[in-house]
Amino acid sequence: MNDFELENMREQMTTLKNKLNKQTIVNDRFIRQSMNKTAGKISHKYHAILFLCIGMIPYGYWCFVKLSGLPVSFWIATSIFMLVCAGATYYNSRNLNDIDMQRQNLIEVSRKMARAKKFDANWLFIGIPAVMIWMAVFFYFLYQANGSTLQEGIFWGGCIGGLVGATIGIRMHWRTQRQYQEIIDTIEDITKE
Repeated sequence: MNDFELENMREQMTTLKNKLNKQTIVNDRFIRQSMNKTAGKISHKYHAILFLCIGMIPYGYWCFVKLSGLPVSFWIATSIFMLVCAGATYYNSRNLNDIDMQRQNLIEVSRKMARAKKFDANWLFIGIPAVMIWMAVFFYFLYQANGSTLQEGIFWGGCIGGLVGATIGIRMHWRTQRQYQEIIDTIEDITKE
């Protein structure tokens, strides 16, 4: 092998290394953009929940007090519950909003995603019993307001609404948990390399 062939091989190796480095950078950027997109979906869901929680306050007054004749105290308790839900949602969304996955350390991003996922999972231990208590109180006040001639439409509407809401809520919860895990798994794969 002469010097010319050796020099030619070195140049080819350098060119190959540069292409591989560029490919790694492009792959890293693509993966980070994908994680940002997934985090954006979760963030949009949280914004929708915040909007619904805040919007439920005036709607609840009209629906519960004006339309159904329930006591104002029930509406106040429901409004406080909605504000607590909005506060918890906002608190957890902060883990997503202050993350710039394009520039931030992936270990820190993974830690924040794990924290948000855990908070989201733990919220069920508060949310489900609170909603069950709320439903029981709702039916109690509905019975008190209408006596033994409980309006079947409102009762069955509340039951069906509760079941539909629970189904949608559980599906959203599992989808969000999957999205969090997707981001965490992707970061683990990147950091292993």
